[in-house]
Amino acid sequence: MKGLIQRVSQASVEVEGNTIGAIDQGLLVLLGVEKNDDEARADKLLHRITHYRIFNDDNGKMNRSLLEVGGGLLIVSQFTLVADTRKGLRPGFSGGASAGSGEALYQYFVNTARAAMSPVACGQFGADMKVALTNDGPVTFLLET
Repeated sequence: MKGLIQRVSQASVEVEGNTIGAIDQGLLVLLGVEKNDDEARADKLLHRITHYRIFNDDNGKMNRSLLEVGGGLLIVSQFTLVADTRKGLRPGFSGGASAGSGEALYQYFVNTARAAMSPVACGQFGADMKVALTNDGPVTFLLET
């Protein structure tokens, strides 16, 4: 499982012109689910995301987590994160989870996040989404389990 996290001052996601999820300060997570991922990996990734110290403390150092700053979490499914791009000129997606298992783990991840913190917003699995954000820093990290 891969989570591309971006520290944002605001982020939102639209489907067919309607905003379906938005947060102010916090993290935008682009979530990619791979074939062998399971709930244990989802739990591990969510823990890392919510506890990853990438927000500034009083001294301007990245030393505070999402939970410490009380920020929001916007979770957007993105199967292209798991693409194999090591060769050729076209990405390969054979390592990605099937649509059914990918959606189930995505929903598990969102529901687990909502049980652990607030606010949590999300995109729509499998939809053509438009994501807008103001990357704060810019700060972007790829976390993998």
